[in-house]
Amino acid sequence: METNFHLDTLDKRILAHLVHDARTPFVEIARKCKVSGAAIHQRVARMVDGKVISGSAFKLSPKGLGYHTCAFIGIQVNLTSTSTHDEVFNKIRLIPEIVECHHISGKYSLLIKVYTHNNEHLKRIIVEKIQSIPEITFTETFISLEAGFQRELPVI
Repeated sequence: METNFHLDTLDKRILAHLVHDARTPFVEIARKCKVSGAAIHQRVARMVDGKVISGSAFKLSPKGLGYHTCAFIGIQVNLTSTSTHDEVFNKIRLIPEIVECHHISGKYSLLIKVYTHNNEHLKRIIVEKIQSIPEITFTETFISLEAGFQRELPVI
């Protein structure tokens, strides 16, 4: 769903503060933006309604949770006359170590991002869970050696 939500200068300043630290109290943002706390509350509510802001959550550290291997896996799917793409997607969704799944164009049908405790755990996930799905005919795994950076989209 496309939105034509217009962000003005104040909205962008509010978002800059929230992206930096989503737990910043609205009163503190209001003080920095030289407006009332109610104005911040109303603007944030409007941006939530306009689908500019979605959710608010703590960002977990995979390494802090013991997940030291990050990999991206390209998946080729060959549907049978009795299976659908959604059924395969829903089977992938049941694997908790998979944190992202994208429908893509090109050589693969799906691209997933997976976190595992180590390479042996990754191998078990690939062989026992992913490749055991009958419609999956081929996978190619790319192990991330190090994340160069991660960021939010710029608010321009």
